[in-house]
Amino acid sequence: MKAALSATQSLARFVVESRFESLPEALRHEGRRSILNHIGCALGVARDPAVMTALDIMGESSGKSVASVYGQREKLGVMEAAFVNAIASNLLDYDDTHLRTVIHPSAPVAPVAFALGEETGASGAEVLHAFLLGAEIACRIGNAVSPGHYARGWHITASCGIFGAAAAAARLMRLSAEETAHALGIAASQSGSIVENLATAAKNIGVGNAARSGILAARFAARGYRAAPLAIEGPLGWARAMGDEPALAEITEGLGQRWEIARNTYKPYAAGIVFHAVIDACLTLREQLGAAVAQIARVTVTGDALLLARGDRVVRNERDTRVSIHHCAAIALALGRADVADFEMPAVQDPALAALREKVMAECDASLPRGAARVTVTLDDGSTHQAYVEHPRGSAERPLSDDELAAKYRANAALGGTTANVEAQIATLWALEKSASIAPLMALLSSPARNAAG
Repeated sequence: MKAALSATQSLARFVVESRFESLPEALRHEGRRSILNHIGCALGVARDPAVMTALDIMGESSGKSVASVYGQREKLGVMEAAFVNAIASNLLDYDDTHLRTVIHPSAPVAPVAFALGEETGASGAEVLHAFLLGAEIACRIGNAVSPGHYARGWHITASCGIFGAAAAAARLMRLSAEETAHALGIAASQSGSIVENLATAAKNIGVGNAARSGILAARFAARGYRAAPLAIEGPLGWARAMGDEPALAEITEGLGQRWEIARNTYKPYAAGIVFHAVIDACLTLREQLGAAVAQIARVTVTGDALLLARGDRVVRNERDTRVSIHHCAAIALALGRADVADFEMPAVQDPALAALREKVMAECDASLPRGAARVTVTLDDGSTHQAYVEHPRGSAERPLSDDELAAKYRANAALGGTTANVEAQIATLWALEKSASIAPLMALLSSPARNAAG
């Protein structure tokens, strides 16, 4: 009688045995949506100093230059390109979200699929398949340790994303099931990054490391390195070390039949996902109040404990704005929008916005669903006006359409100064699985207009 497979072994078998032609078209399409959103977000910061710094540092220690960096002329080694692309896609807090875990699955996984896909000459279908498998594994492992893992302070996009990165790498490197299991176990020893750093550049380094270290794990496994059979789920394994008692069934139940990545969502605002209901509620109130917005005396934002833990903060810089209840409420009420520019330093320093931020108070109501918000505005005359949003724009209940995602891509490309070939990029990404090679796509993403400018 054969012994039952461990969770790690089951994931490895899933990665190796999955067949692209068996995947539902709806799932493939969601994968294309995820990748379109991912690359667009990265292009939006192609000229950001944080990306330039990462590009310079990775270039100093890069391996053979075979992998493209979105929106740049330079190529880097596979691990280094994946690192920079992961940072870029996560920098604006504008990336995709698996709502149950609050993992941003594309940032640590898609850069691995593209960097290794470019190195190995993979087809678009192979890259898309590797992404879907890796993102699925990241979300399933996240489900097993949520919500305690995040509540303990682990930044789940990085700490679980590394498993997805390792899985995507193993698939494109054509590792065996045994080698893939070891790659996942090796990834467990490299998992990390903390929530305390969310409003700093250290958060993005954690996401970059998840991508890079996932490739490293697969490479070591391919060269004979081994991990414990129960590195993820064992008594002293990753899941128990980094959270409460894990729900291990979440890792394997319905594997290959029920897809967590099919539940991916996309942000209409460049802020943490838990702040989107706050923005929507305030936009509704602004429309109702009209000119009376100028008479606001107090704004009370009510949400669950996670909203307050993440966003009840003093705004000192642009990174703070993206995870601030006070700033999200202020820009929506004062400006009637929440565009990328509204989360940058000019908005931090704007006296009118600063004054309105001071009028915002945050209150906890444990009865509210995660992601929901109730906003009450009190005017100078004492009258109150209230709006409640349970399902904000971009949520699973109110998803962004394909056209909206394409418009977001165009806007991000313009923001990053990488508008050359944008329509060709979008068309190629929508048809990704039909491409015999991703080389033409990566050439389009090198941004000739940017290159010509130096």
